[in-house]
Amino acid sequence: MSNKILLYMLLILPLFQFCSTNKQTLNVVDEVDLEKYTGTWYEIARLPNRFEEGLKCITATYQLRSDGKISVINRGHNIENPEITEKAEGWAKIPNKQEPGKLKVTFFWPFFGKYWILELDEDYQHVLVGSPSRKYLWILSRDKEMNRPDYDDLVNKAKGKGFDISKLIKTKHDCDPK
Repeated sequence: MSNKILLYMLLILPLFQFCSTNKQTLNVVDEVDLEKYTGTWYEIARLPNRFEEGLKCITATYQLRSDGKISVINRGHNIENPEITEKAEGWAKIPNKQEPGKLKVTFFWPFFGKYWILELDEDYQHVLVGSPSRKYLWILSRDKEMNRPDYDDLVNKAKGKGFDISKLIKTKHDCDPK
């Protein structure tokens, strides 16, 4: 992991836990089949954040571990020089089995961020993930592109949940597969 990403995560992740600009309850999905959720997701859009600044072709790959936790690998290519790849490795856990949509993720233990699954289609093809502070939001898909109606649906749901969708950044996926 690059020093730049590590530094930003060290500085940003603690804010996940303490920031809350909107006191409205943020509902999450009731069920998550972790086996279906694992694999690679493509970032379609996100709210701005420092640890993904200057990146494109961003993916998140999740894999179940033997200890019940989930390994997390986030990758992105530098916009100015796509040959440069940034990678962050961490892990996630579900602290309360009664709320499987509320995960905690760490890229720099012992600091955890809240990774809440807000919307998830029944086929596990696209997902809306955010933090209760409404500062962090991601739209992820199993494919590099997402059809417009599904994308618009997730954007509207995010807006209804109190996220500032006017700041959404669409992620470019124009990198050569290797």
